This record gives sequence, structure tokens and C-alpha cells, in this order.
Amino acid sequence: MENTYQYFKRDLSWLSFNYRVLLEAEDDTLPVYERIKFLSIYSSNLEEFYEIRVAEHRAVIMRKNYADESAEEAEETLAAITREVNRQQREYYRVFSEMILPELNRQHIYLYPNERSEPFHEAFVREYFNEEVFPFLAPVMIQAGDIRTFIRDRRLYLVIRMRKRRKRPDDAAGERPPYSYALMKIPYSKVPRFIELPPRDGKYYIMFVDDIIRANLPSVFPGYEIDSCYSIKISRDADIYIGDESRGNLVENIRKNVQRRKIGALSRFMYDRAMPDDFLAFLCDAFGIRTDDLVQGGRYHNLQDLSKLPNPVGDRLEWHPPVPMRVPFLDEMGSVFKAVKRRDVLLHFPYESFDYLIRFLMEAAFDPKVDEIKITQYRVAENSAVINTLISAARNGKRVTVFVELKARFDEENNMRTAERMEQAGIRIIYSIPGLKVHAKVAVILRKDASDGSKRRDFAYLSTGNFNEKTAKIYSDMALLTSNAEIITDINKVFAVLEGRLREPTFRHLLVARFNMVPELTRMIQREIEHARAGRKGRIVLKMNGLHDTRMIDELYRASEAGVEIDLIVRGICCLVPDQPYSARIRVTRIVDMFLEHARIWYFYNDGQEDVYLTSADWMKRNLSRRIETAFPILDPDIKREIIDILRIQLSDNVKACRLDDRLRNQFKWDDNPRKVRSQLEIYNYLRNRKERR
Repeated sequence: MENTYQYFKRDLSWLSFNYRVLLEAEDDTLPVYERIKFLSIYSSNLEEFYEIRVAEHRAVIMRKNYADESAEEAEETLAAITREVNRQQREYYRVFSEMILPELNRQHIYLYPNERSEPFHEAFVREYFNEEVFPFLAPVMIQAGDIRTFIRDRRLYLVIRMRKRRKRPDDAAGERPPYSYALMKIPYSKVPRFIELPPRDGKYYIMFVDDIIRANLPSVFPGYEIDSCYSIKISRDADIYIGDESRGNLVENIRKNVQRRKIGALSRFMYDRAMPDDFLAFLCDAFGIRTDDLVQGGRYHNLQDLSKLPNPVGDRLEWHPPVPMRVPFLDEMGSVFKAVKRRDVLLHFPYESFDYLIRFLMEAAFDPKVDEIKITQYRVAENSAVINTLISAARNGKRVTVFVELKARFDEENNMRTAERMEQAGIRIIYSIPGLKVHAKVAVILRKDASDGSKRRDFAYLSTGNFNEKTAKIYSDMALLTSNAEIITDINKVFAVLEGRLREPTFRHLLVARFNMVPELTRMIQREIEHARAGRKGRIVLKMNGLHDTRMIDELYRASEAGVEIDLIVRGICCLVPDQPYSARIRVTRIVDMFLEHARIWYFYNDGQEDVYLTSADWMKRNLSRRIETAFPILDPDIKREIIDILRIQLSDNVKACRLDDRLRNQFKWDDNPRKVRSQLEIYNYLRNRKERR
């Protein structure tokens, strides 16, 4: 029988998620600078989308990338992307101009919307330009059909159209000189994007550096009459195509490919929609831009820079996250090892302090009974406290092994620098596995439990998020500290795979992608189907960042058809289509709030036994097929109940949660219930009260 199941297109689903981010900027219950932050996040997300996803479709069309789609399908997808992005861009600039700017004005902050400043600021603008900006400008004249001028990605440029001034006033009746065109990069590394002007009468004024330049163009081009000026920017293919990773030096291959990002193929040419058609046509001719590369924008681009907008008023216009809580049990025990010997400990970031991971590693670094530390590294913070602690351990004579994933997109250079620094300290570094990414977030401490070495008590840390103290302040993740010997046996097998010592492992508790993860997930879904068919309760709750793998989506469709009730909490891409006959029992919730939802949780009712897993894996093809991922069971009943309660809180969110419908629309789950549940604040309060009861 032919499969009649349907799936959303991955990229359109992602655009739906990014639009949900934009909706946060419309929320007038948030402080204005928090709303501005979401405008910045939206722009940053879209930049990366064009650098990676759109670039992949372009490569298919140019026959440079033979993916799962045809050139015709790629063209169709790009056309749909362009339509949706243009729609969202119009909404973006509406929010910015009609909601954010007026709100700033109400707070006595005036962001000039163009180059025409108030008369009392004209002298300052002119002087600032002459002293701080002009020395760094390097305009280039451009000609039609001349594509020698190279435009850098992620840079902001002004394009200027002008005419030479007539030499004599009586030449007015003669033929007008032709237009000349110039390209000028805004010197973003030399001057800030936003310039604070002198305040006046209790009002604060800010100006885009773009507009300070526009206001002074006549002094940049003496002898010319300025006709018009618009901003442009481009995005380039930023993905890395290494080819045969098993050949040559992988580190050098990646380093060379990172450098090639700067000259990658064009994936987007963004322009001001107010630009006249003939001006745009000239630019397309001059730079070899195709019409399907064009994306409409507004007057200002690179608005991810809004995250740097000065706040001259103070804290009341910003959101301040709750202070991360301490964990009384760990503090009272003094030693993390001593506490974890007694029972498993679950940490919730950023609700609780990331300091406990640092303490865990630091204790291992100085404990004479610790023999060895093994850890995976995917994305770490610059000047990472985690890495500094591992270096301390190595210098204290511990054997330290770090598996470094060099192919973590946009973190390749930082990971290479960090790996070289660790190697210099005597840490054993194992680099990427050819053809695979290692996305698991695990660490193991191998420790003698008696002075004569006759007993062992090892410790492990397993997490849904990275070993990164910076992102741990804004990503919501969960991490388990355990000394369970069976779990640690499985973790040691994972490291044996990474070290090349074990090819066909068997795992008792962990689910590991490429080995037993997909079969076990399929088995657990089938078990719920069997319960439902037997008249018992079938129930699944899955929380993840992305759902794309059609094999697993089909399993969920079949479970719904069999009567299993399914709730999905999916922050980003979701290719499963709800509200269909075969998905009638599947509900999709999306939560976007102050923290980035990042934890992955799998819950299966199992006729009341309630199996719960935490994991680093999304249900994307890449995670389940081309990565090493781990999912770990929660065995402690109290911790299991805590996680189930958190899932319940998130599903009851009627403030920040949206329901995804069959047209990819974000429908807020607002209701008439007088009790408003904003799940992230509710979780913080839940954890705080739980600690007080203990």
C-alpha cells in the first residue's frame, strides 16, 4: 500500500520557528530591550540559514552537491523560501518601525530613523564623522559588467549613485552627466554600529553609523551630486565540504576549508526595498547577481547588531534572568564525589549553577585517587573554565583524554585552538571520526575507592547540552551526575568506540546512535502501540529541538493511528504534520521564551512503569544516522518524577507556548484559565520549592 503520510518541508518549518522568535519582539509585556534582543536573534538565525541551508539548495542547482533533492525540487524550495522570507522581512521592519521605535521614544530614547538629525546635533555628527569614521572609509567606483570588486559576507555596504557636478552654472541646459556608482564598506571593526549623541532636555539620542556616513557623503565624494544611497549585504555558502575525511590531515583540511568560507558561493543578496528598479538592475549586472538571489530588506541590514544598542536609561528597560540556584544537597555534602556516591543528582541549567560541573572536574583534578578523566568536546566557551580545569588535571599527573569534534559548525577554529592548547598541556586529544560527528555530551572520572586500589568507584556526567559555561546561562539543559556502575560501563564502551578500540559494542542502558538508538526507540513506540491496541493507556511525550527523520515520524503516525496519545515539544524544525487523520492524536507545542529550550527528553508511559530518557539527540537524520549521540535512562524515582513534572508544566504553558497547526502557523495556547503558566518561570519556582521541601 502506498504511503500517504505527509511531511512539512524542513526549511519552511525552520522559517516558522524563526517567525515565532520574531513574535517575541511584538510582546509588549516584555521590556523593550528584551524585545530588541529577539529582533537581533531573528536576524542572526536568518543569516546562518542562508549561509547553510539556502547555500545547500544553490549547490544542488549548480550541480555541486548531489543531495536528496533534484535541481527542480531545489528551485521550488528556494522560491518558497524567498516568498516566506520576504513576508517575514516586511513584518520584521513593521515591528521595528511601528512598535520598537515608538516604545523607545516613550522611554525618552530616540534612535534616528534616517540621516537627518536635529539641528542641535548636526555639528556633533559632522565632527564625529570627520574624526572617527572618515579615516577608515575606502569607497570603490563600480562599473556595469565589472565583477572584479569582491563583496565580503556578513559585512554591511553602502551603494551610492551620483552625478558629476556641472562645471559652470550656465551648463544647466546641457545634457546631464551619466550616473556614477560607488561601493563603500562600513568600517564595522573600527567604529560601533550605534553612536550615542549628546543628550538634551532629558532625552537620549542614538544614530546608526550608516546614517552618519550618509549625512556626510558630499565630503566623501567632492565634485559629485549625491542622487541616492542604499545599504546592501550578501550571505555566502559557509558550509564546509571536506570530501574524503580519511585522507590527509583532517585538522589542516578543516583549517583550509574554514578560510574558504570567506569566498563561498553567493546565497543571498539583500537590498533596501526602497531602491529603484534601475539601480537594483545595475547592481545585479555589476556583481553578477541573479534575480533568485535577491531578498528584500529595509533601510538597515545586519540587524543582529541590535544586541549592541546602547541603553542610556538603565536596567528597568532590560530583562534580568533569575539568579541560578544552589543545590543544597551538593553544598551540604561538600564533596561532589561524596554526594554522588549516595545518590544520582540531576542539574538544571540555567535554573541551577553551572559551577557544579566545574567543581566536579576540579575535584577530579586534585583527588589522588583519580586515575583518568575522559570527556567529549563539541562546543566550549572561549577561555573555558572547563578546559582550564582539564589542563590543571593533566598538570597534576592525571591521564586526561578529550575527544574534540572539529566539525562543530562555526566553532571549528575555536575547537582547533582549544585542542592545541590542551595538547601542549599533555592532554591526549582524539580528533573527529571520518564521516561522523560526535555530539554526545559525556564525561567519566575513573577513580579508586580504596587507598590500595582494591575497589573502584567511578563517576560520570551525562548532559543534554555542551560543556560550555557561557551557553549554560541562556540554554535550558539537564545533566545527570551518577556513579551507577552499569551506566559507566556503557560510557566506557562509548569512549572505546571513539578511541577505535571497539567496533560493535552492546549497551545495557545507554541508547547510542548508529548502534542501538533507533531500534530501541522503535521498540518503545511499538510497545505503546501494543498497549493501546489492548485497551490500555498508550502515551508518549517527546521534547527535542528538531524532528525531521521520516522513519521516526512514520512510527509516530502509526502510533497515533493505533490510539497512542502523543505530545511533542519541538522548539525548531518539525516536519510532522499535525491535524491529519493519521496524526489526530499528536499535538505539537513550541515554546520560545527567555531561555533557549535545549533539553531533549523522551517519555514512554509503558503501562505505568514510565520510562524517561535524557539525550543529546534530536530526531534529525543527521543525529540518528551520522552522529554519535547518547540517550541515558533516568533510574532514580525522585529524579524521574521531577522530569515528568517539568514536562507537565511545559505542556500546561498558556503564556509562551504555541501550538503548531497543519499550515505551520504558531497558534498561541492562550486560554481563559485565570492561572497563567509561563513554564520557564514556573519551572524555576518548582525547583526552588522542591529544594525547600527537601
